[in-house]
Amino acid sequence: MTTLVSAWTGAKRRLQAAGVEGPVIDARLLVEAAAGATRADIIADPHRALNADQTAALEAYLVRRERREPISHILGSKGFWKIMLRVTPGVLTPRPDTETILDAVLPEFSEHQRFSILDLGVGSGAILLAILAERPNAAGLGVDVSEEALAVARENAASLGLASRVALLRSDWTAGLGAESFDLVVANPPYIASGEIAGLAPEVRDHEPRLALDGGVDGLDAYRALAPQILRVLRDGGRFAVEIGPGQSEPVQAMFRDAGAHGLRVVADLAGRDRVIAGAKVTRGSRNSLDKRD
Repeated sequence: MTTLVSAWTGAKRRLQAAGVEGPVIDARLLVEAAAGATRADIIADPHRALNADQTAALEAYLVRRERREPISHILGSKGFWKIMLRVTPGVLTPRPDTETILDAVLPEFSEHQRFSILDLGVGSGAILLAILAERPNAAGLGVDVSEEALAVARENAASLGLASRVALLRSDWTAGLGAESFDLVVANPPYIASGEIAGLAPEVRDHEPRLALDGGVDGLDAYRALAPQILRVLRDGGRFAVEIGPGQSEPVQAMFRDAGAHGLRVVADLAGRDRVIAGAKVTRGSRNSLDKRD
């Protein structure tokens, strides 16, 4: 007889043997999904038996995870900040490191402030929707070149009750925005050098959309395009924040500085790694105080 605790123990061993990072958590999540259980159930009723259908579902999940399919694809969802998002192979799986963008921008806007957000490369909608969930008077536009990504973001906005404050547009960065401007621009662009993709973990290399990963020869192609475009669509006094990869802090700051950004700062993630470049577009009279921070 397979019980919750024996299923979890067996799943942990299998995932560990397959080289899965974090096998304990992944095993628990798969057991919960297959058995319709919660973490509390596993603790309070560890000897609860799985029926045949639940055992078969767990086996199917484990086979997929052993092949290094991301758990977010197996379960079809992923938590980000304080929200739960639907995830498909057509969008980048939201990661905790990206939450650093929210750490950077939320203190800049009060809880009841009205402001507009532009999310370039919106993907699943993670960044935009997490900000809107925290700031009830904000509204946002998500832009992506992928129709599949826009469909996922649209579904997530609806499921979170945020559809009335979200617009979505298929476009290559800011190309379709005309003279529109925004108070806040955020982006998590592709920043992995093309030659490094083959060495990524199988979950990323084989299952994430390459369009969301490949940053060109040096990983910086997207920033070269984005720096001037972001400054163009920001209102005076507007703020921006972009995620970066390892070793990209200095060159990305230089690109934004050349584009006219001020108040540039680097925000580290929980591991202490440079993760986000944030800054502002300011009027001439306000530049002196911000320039001291550059």
